[in-house]
Amino acid sequence: MRKNSIKNNRINGEVQRVIAQAIRESKDPRISPMTTVMEVIVAPDLKTCKVWVSVMGDAQDRDETLEGLKSAAGYIRSVVAREINLRYTPELTFYMDDSVEYAIEIGHKIDEVMAKDREAQEKRGEL
Repeated sequence: MRKNSIKNNRINGEVQRVIAQAIRESKDPRISPMTTVMEVIVAPDLKTCKVWVSVMGDAQDRDETLEGLKSAAGYIRSVVAREINLRYTPELTFYMDDSVEYAIEIGHKIDEVMAKDREAQEKRGEL
């Protein structure tokens, strides 16, 4: 199976849906309720799976959630095996995705620059 085939994209989407559901149903107190599965990439041989998650909160919440997800990987993998009929059940590896926090930070910086620019224009009498 090719890496970007339609079949692989469909498998990625289905595995993402099942993992997100399993995380919501997880009883591990370390996993934040504000956890979002951003992207899932299942290898073409179906043996490994990289899961990128995003957690809204501070660094401690992110670290605890990542630790909880690594600990619950066996449970989540069993849910994937039960819900999706694949030749192999992929081994799950979790990664923290900081793109949402980065986008928010960039947005704030742009707002600050725009406010300073507006102030400078008002001082020069251009507005």
